[in-house]
Amino acid sequence: MVLSACSGSTSGEPLIRFMSYNIKFDDTSDTVNNWDNRKERVINLIAFYEPDFIGTQEAQLHQLQDMKKGLNKYEWIGVGRADGRSEGEFSAIYYNTERFRLVQNSDSTIWLSESPSTPSKSWDAALPRILTWGTFQEVESGKEIMVYNTHFDHIGDTARAKSAKLIVETVNSQSEDKPVVLTGDFNAIEGSIPYENLTAPTKGLKDAYYETELPHVGPLFTYDDFKVLGENERHRIDYIFVNDKVTVMRHAAISDFRDGRYPSDHLPVITDVRFK
Repeated sequence: MVLSACSGSTSGEPLIRFMSYNIKFDDTSDTVNNWDNRKERVINLIAFYEPDFIGTQEAQLHQLQDMKKGLNKYEWIGVGRADGRSEGEFSAIYYNTERFRLVQNSDSTIWLSESPSTPSKSWDAALPRILTWGTFQEVESGKEIMVYNTHFDHIGDTARAKSAKLIVETVNSQSEDKPVVLTGDFNAIEGSIPYENLTAPTKGLKDAYYETELPHVGPLFTYDDFKVLGENERHRIDYIFVNDKVTVMRHAAISDFRDGRYPSDHLPVITDVRFK
């Protein structure tokens, strides 16, 4: 499935392309799907679709470094969830430096816990989980947009519900009147408590899947386990959420595969938006 790179919109306001992509940590015990066997395909897929921002999940430092080498026009922000520096998985954000610049000192990370300012986990979470964000300025227009990226716990129901509330509180306290886009692997299906907490009508964000002017393209699931799953195994757990300061033009789940296998155990999700 091919979604053309964004080059403009009917309003005259250029489109901004976002991708959310859980690239799967480098599981060296998996001789078929380890990172060395997949990294070229992951990098080429990203390069083909040319997103302006990529919210990555599960990436370890060496994976982020490999992607940076293959994606020359991108820089990234983020820290490892284990120590706030380089250890553990990142929820890093790549951005297209030809079009956007990071507003000085705007990148930050909190832990989705009762102690958000320090490496930690709370509630029933199995692992530390984080939210990373940055404020970015479009070079040509000078307009700013806030980009957030996260990965919810895969075990803790309470942790996911509380994490969703913490993220909404964080976004609302920071964004003021700025456009907001949140990418992530939320390990939660539509209609679940975390999803409802994120999209609460009075304070929450909006699922870009439902906001898009061009109806969604591609599969209705995002978790694939590297292969084509049975109908009962397919779930949409990766999302892109927005606030009301952007208009969503297109939305897709990218199902490109080769030799019967996907580049990761999640499909990338793409949305094109424009400033209102």
